[in-house]
This record gives sequence, structure tokens and C-alpha cells, in this order.
Amino acid sequence: MWRQPRARLWALAGVAALGFLIALEFAARGYGLPGPIANQVRELIFAPKSGFLLYAGMALMMVVLTWRQRFIAAGAAIGIDIAFFVVRWAVDAKVTDGHPFGNGALWVILGCAVIAVTRRTGQERVLLLKGVGLGLLLVAGRKTGDTWLLITSKARPTVLDQYVATADHALGNPSWLVGRIVTATGAIGFNFLDIVYGQLAVAAVIVALYQLRNVAVERRFPGHHLVRTFLVIGLLGPAIYMIFPVVGPIFAYGTGAEHWAAVSLWSQTPPSGQWAVADLWPETPPPIHTPHHMPFDGITPRNCMPSLHTAWATAIFIHSRKGPRVLRFAGTFWLIATLSATLGFGYHYGADLIAGVVFTLTIEAALRSYDRGWDRSGIQLVAYGATVFAALLVSYRYLPLEMAKHPWVFGPLLMLVMTSVIYGYVRTVAPWEPRTAPTRRPESQPEPV
Repeated sequence: MWRQPRARLWALAGVAALGFLIALEFAARGYGLPGPIANQVRELIFAPKSGFLLYAGMALMMVVLTWRQRFIAAGAAIGIDIAFFVVRWAVDAKVTDGHPFGNGALWVILGCAVIAVTRRTGQERVLLLKGVGLGLLLVAGRKTGDTWLLITSKARPTVLDQYVATADHALGNPSWLVGRIVTATGAIGFNFLDIVYGQLAVAAVIVALYQLRNVAVERRFPGHHLVRTFLVIGLLGPAIYMIFPVVGPIFAYGTGAEHWAAVSLWSQTPPSGQWAVADLWPETPPPIHTPHHMPFDGITPRNCMPSLHTAWATAIFIHSRKGPRVLRFAGTFWLIATLSATLGFGYHYGADLIAGVVFTLTIEAALRSYDRGWDRSGIQLVAYGATVFAALLVSYRYLPLEMAKHPWVFGPLLMLVMTSVIYGYVRTVAPWEPRTAPTRRPESQPEPV
């Protein structure tokens, strides 16, 4: 098995992922905080901060199980959570910083890993381990992202928000516009969008479960599915944060206090606003002037460029296109609501969203090309998407003043280059989709005389 190129590739990827997690653990310890491994191990006993996500990970793992095994696994998870709840109630351990459930799901995932190693052999072992890995990757990705965001805030003391905010004049300052609309809707509109924004992973799991619904029957995973795209976006996107650190309009041009609980994952202390340029968001668009590097605090994540929420919502939209009508409607709704939330909460500039769409389509094209075999059309599409993405970052950094002074030129140009990537993706990928030939009706035979 290990002589097969794909097996060697997966082994190498596993070793690299483990090394990356260990490196992040040491980096977080250097800042006096637990890393992703410690946080995940902690959730075996203590109240987990990601209860819904743990059950979503278990749901992904269960795609490799039979229906009988799924009922047993779900029952075991619920039973373990009830036992934890009773013990916490007996010792009067109040759950103040986490969910009262989720431990059971993590124990079940790890239990299935033990069963795969000790009770399964051959292809059945590999399939069960793939399911376990799928569930753990979803949860570990969240923990890794939390730690990486902390590192961006420590490693990048200055941010480029003035450059992006200036370039955003070419798009009409959409964050300020949508921010005023969301503010006008009051608590109802804010809380609704906040739920959509915060449960993006749950929406992804729903689409992924539909795509993986036949794994238990076919005993293999499909060549390409949403989870692969999600993981690659989460792996590559944060690296861009270190190259192009941006905190977002609500922090750079506002107090940020009202949204702090939803953004900060490691501190309950809201910023005082002294790092902001001025308290402008969302009422007053920033003035046009020569941008400069801007010092910022060591707490707020530099997680704006590109907008990964936009990237993930775009991936959900793309992968929901093959589903039933209700799933297609849900994918469209989640994309629109996520774009509204990212802008309306002041977490992103319009330029971030454009970069996020291009980023996702490029990754999606690369994954599909890898799955079907690289050819000229796939290479050209990936190269074009990567070039456009790089050009967007360069223009935001070195041409923001020109973009702000000539919005009727650069605004349509930005939309045009994004649309060109969308068009290129649709035109290139559409012929790759398998097509079923229509069934021919049998010709009528003449009746015997």
C-alpha cells in the first residue's frame, strides 16, 4: 500500500499537519496561552467551547457507518453528555465559558478511531479512519484557526487598513452602507445575521452530508467534496493574513466594543478604541488621503484579507448547486446573508469580499483539476485566478489613492476582473461535469400479420 503514490501523499500530508499543529502549540505557549492540541484535549473533560461543532464533526464521521452503527454512536454520545452533565451538577461545576454538551461527540469520534485500529482490517479500517479524520479535521481546523489568529495579532504590530479603506472608495464604501442598513434593522436584524455568520460550519456540514450520503453504501469517498475545499481554504487563507494584515473597519474606524465578543476568541476585554483612526464606522466614510501603515493592538486578529467567511460561503454556494432545490436555495441564502453580515458588522471591506471570491474559485478549480487530472484548461484557469488574486493585493497596497480618486474607472474594473474569474470558472468546469445520456425510447415493433 505504501508504494502507491496516493498513499505516500496522504502519509506526507498527515506528518506535515501533525508538525504544523505541534509548531502552533509551541508558538501559543510562547505567548502564555494553550495551543490547538491542548485546547482539544481539554474538551475531553471540561465544557467544550465548540459543542455544536463537535457534533457536526461526529456527523461527518458517521457517513462511513451503517444506520445501525449511527444510532449506536449518537446514543453513546448523548449518554456520555448526560453523564457529564450529571457529574457537573453534582459537584456544582457551573458552565460559564463553553457548552454543556459536546464531550460525548468527541469521545465517540476517538472511540471509533480505537475500533478502527483494533477491530477493523483492510479497506474497512481505512474507510473508518478516513471518517474519523474527517470529523477531527473539522474540529482541529477551528482550534488551529483560533491559535493562528492570535499569532497574527502578535506577529504583525502594524496593519494595512488605511490602504484597503482608501481603495474601497472605488466600490462606494460598501461596509459603511450595509452597516447603516443593519443598524437600522435593530436587534432583530443584527441577531439574525449573527446566527448565520456564526453557524457557517453547520451549513457546510449539511451540504457535505448530502454529498457524502452514499459513502456507507459505496464504501468509498467521492473524488471531490466540500470538506476538501473548506480545509484548503482554512490552510492557505491565514497565510495571507501574515502578508496582508488587516483588522477591519469596525476596529480601524470604530470602537469595536459592541462586536468584540463575537470576534475575540481568547480575551473578554474589549478594546478601548484608542488604536482606531477615528470613530467613523458606519456613519461617516473615511476621508481620502495618502494611506500609511497603522500600528494596532496585540489582541485583534489581522483576519480580513481575504474574507474567509466569504470564501467559505462561496464554496457552500458552489457545492450546493448539485443538490435538491431546497439545498440550492439554502446555499444561495447563506451566501447572501454571509456577505451582508461581513459588511454590515464591519468585519470586512468590500475589497476583502472580492478577493475572497477569487481566492475560492481558484482553490476550487485547482482541487477539481487535481481530482480529474491536470490539463491545459485547468492549468490556465488556476494560473489566471492566482494572477488576478495577486493583482488585487498589489493594487490594494500600491494603487489605493488612484483607485479612490477614480472610482468610476476602478470600481467597475474590480467587479469586471472578479466576474471574469467567475465566468472562466463556469465555462471551464461545466464541461468537466459528468453528463447522463437521455434514455432512448424503444422503437415500436410492427405487429405480426
